Amino acid sequence: MENKGTRTLETERLLLRQFQINDAEDMFKNWASDPEVTAFLTWPPHADANLTRSLLADWINRYSSPAYYNWVIELKEINEIIGNISVVMLNERTEAAEIGYCMGKAWWGKAIMPEALGAVIKYLFEEVGLNRVAACHDSNNPKSGRVMDKAGMKLEGVLRAAGINNQGICDKVWHSILKEEYEKY
Repeated sequence: MENKGTRTLETERLLLRQFQINDAEDMFKNWASDPEVTAFLTWPPHADANLTRSLLADWINRYSSPAYYNWVIELKEINEIIGNISVVMLNERTEAAEIGYCMGKAWWGKAIMPEALGAVIKYLFEEVGLNRVAACHDSNNPKSGRVMDKAGMKLEGVLRAAGINNQGICDKVWHSILKEEYEKY
């Protein structure tokens, strides 16, 4: 594998790119402040855009590392950012990554996140050279699992009471795809 960092990725409808500090207002408005979006996440809704701006400043500083992967999702037809997708854990020894994502509820159910996840999976396999990409969701949030399924990931199993999010302790449902499966998908 060869870490290449957060490079711009493009799909038919989406531009996945590095965050910029001027994304803070839209990130706050479109998803970071929404308790419905953050219900199954590990961080609480942002109280104000200053918190979002501070977080983005930290993320932007990390882009200098080729082992850092964090994209903002921009919907091309409206030129607006609507969510983000990132590698939340990278294991270089096993050539594996764990993905996390979230998106504003106005865009739920439109097959946008599977499109973004598919682009990230493609990049991580074809450009970075990973062998495994995985993601998990709270068992009470099955729609997130459907995103993984649509992107070609397979259900691995459930780790009971293994996670914690804004709902409390939860069961983590794991999905993954291996490079050999991706090549056949």
